[in-house]
Amino acid sequence: MRYCSLGSGSRGNGTLVEQGASRLLVDCGFSLRATEQRLRQAGISGDQLSAILVTHEHSDHIQGVAKLARRYDLPVYLTPGTGYALREEDGLDIRHVDLHGRFGIGELEVTPVAVPHDAREPCQYIFDNGQQRLGVLTDTGTITPWIVEQYSNLDALFLEANYDPHMLSSGPYPAFLKARVGGNLGHLSNQQAAGFLRSAGLDRLRHIAVAHISEKNNRPELALAALQDVLTGWTGELLLAQQDQGLPWQSIQ
Repeated sequence: MRYCSLGSGSRGNGTLVEQGASRLLVDCGFSLRATEQRLRQAGISGDQLSAILVTHEHSDHIQGVAKLARRYDLPVYLTPGTGYALREEDGLDIRHVDLHGRFGIGELEVTPVAVPHDAREPCQYIFDNGQQRLGVLTDTGTITPWIVEQYSNLDALFLEANYDPHMLSSGPYPAFLKARVGGNLGHLSNQQAAGFLRSAGLDRLRHIAVAHISEKNNRPELALAALQDVLTGWTGELLLAQQDQGLPWQSIQ
């Protein structure tokens, strides 16, 4: 199994997960043209995708979903609550995700995980090829015991470290937006991401890709430094998924 990021941040998100001929795109928060360009940079085309999985309905995750799905006749997997945002998008092959069960797409088993975020019915996803497990965890305001349980025993983790608390509190956002980002239904801070790693454990984990870093309320070096505090002695790879550059393909060994 391998994965890459087409881009990660408040201006658009998209994560590719591949196992054999099965290629899943998690979220599509870019325009159709930008998505196709980013896919080409990753070495694939839209007609090589198997499906689109949506985490929630915010525009930086869903902007290009309908147009990409129509152009390449792709099924779209999402919760019924998230699907409400696409209720006027006729002609889409919508597959509703049950948060209480797993489902298969090609060579991958997918586990949806409910997360606290300010959306209708948000979730994140874990991918399993029978030998390796990859977890995608962004847009989450609070780490719950359920999240810790589900995201333990991973081989690779695509993990949000959205904001530095000091930068958020002293930054340009209005008070209501600061409260939203830093609240229990907002995003994970650098320190929350580090605490999650401490709780979930590192024994099996070989890759950590730090993602969804705010361009106004964080800096990559702050996010990485916060995580390094809990990674002493860890011998895996610490990676960075950025807004414009994304993250090149990473193979999970």
